[in-house]
Amino acid sequence: MIEKLHAQDIMIQEVHVTSPTDLVAAAKLKMMRCNVGGLPVVDEKQLVGIITHRDVLLAGGESLGLKVGDLMSKDLQVVEKDTPIMIITRIMADKGFQRIPVVEGGNLVGLITQSSLIRALADSGE
Repeated sequence: MIEKLHAQDIMIQEVHVTSPTDLVAAAKLKMMRCNVGGLPVVDEKQLVGIITHRDVLLAGGESLGLKVGDLMSKDLQVVEKDTPIMIITRIMADKGFQRIPVVEGGNLVGLITQSSLIRALADSGE
C-alpha cells in the first residue's frame, strides 16, 4: 500500500547535480541534456540550494553568465529517507513544490519529483 512507502522507497538515487561555482549557462545545458527541470546544488556533498529551469527563464538571458550560487534558491524544504510518502505529498501539495531533496546529515542522497510520486502511485496499484 502506498501509505506504507517512505522517501527512500520512491526517491531518485542517481541525481544530476550542479555546483554553486558552475555557470548558470552550464546548469541550463545540463538540465536540457538530462531532461530535468531542476538541479540540486551541492558543495562537497552538502546540499546548499536548488536551481530550476524556471529560475533561469525568469532571470533572463543576462543570468547565463552568473554563477549558480547567485541564482539558486537557498531556502529549501527537504525530507529524510524515512519520511512517509503522505507527508511528502502534503508538502508538495501545500507548497506547490515539484521536487524535494532527500538528505541524510545535510548530504544529498536522493530527490523526489512529481514524476516519482506518480510512478509510486501507479506501481502501488499492481
